[in-house]
Formats: sequence, structure tokens, C-alpha cells
Amino acid sequence: MAMAGIKTIIVLSFILAIGFLLVILSSALFNNFLTLLVVATYCIAPIPNWLCGKASNQDDFTDSGSGNSVVELGRFVTGFLVVMGVALPVVLAHCDLIRPEAMVMSIVGGLLIYGTIISFTMFFRQEEEF
Repeated sequence: MAMAGIKTIIVLSFILAIGFLLVILSSALFNNFLTLLVVATYCIAPIPNWLCGKASNQDDFTDSGSGNSVVELGRFVTGFLVVMGVALPVVLAHCDLIRPEAMVMSIVGGLLIYGTIISFTMFFRQEEEF
């Protein structure tokens, strides 16, 4: 079991490095550093989901319906940030602030970064015991 955990960490770290490399190359090759905003967007995206999941405080003594709206708010804000991470390079390319090649590299790299962050949380989630 420990070997599978190490292999998972190595593979996910490699994918994360490729994502960062694509975003950094999209800004460095085309001499425009606006595409680095995608990294900030994708790194911030899981935070509202995590915070609202912790704030819902599901236990046996509270009504489960009241905490569900907080979780849904976190999912909405996270979804907004993920869509913004894809749409931002498209808008920048449409306004001719970045080149279309930089847009594609930035979107692919950003999706790799966000997918890796989500995969880390899914693979290494600790189940709560009573």
C-alpha cells in the first residue's frame, strides 16, 4: 500500500510539473506574462470548496438541510473560478493581448494543474472515524 502511495505522488507531481511548465512557457515564449494569471486562478479554485465543506459541520445534532446550502455555495464559487481559468486566456486572445498558441498552452497547463490538485485531494483524503 505504501508503494502505491509513493507512485501516485510521483505521477501526480510529474503531471503538476508539466502543467506549470506549459503555463510558464506560454508566458515566456511569447513575451507576455498575462497567462500567469491562470496559475493563480487554478490554485485558488479548490479553496472555496474546502472552506465551505468545513463550515457545513455535519453532525448528528444539526439539521443536514442547513449545511447543504453552504456546500453548494462553495461548489458554485469553485466552478466559477475553474470556468474563469479557461475563459480568461480565451478573452485575452480574443482581445489580441496574447497569441492563440499561448492561449492553448495556458488552458492545457491550467487544467493539468487543477486536475492534479483535485487528484491529490481525492487520493489522499482521510476518512473521519468516530
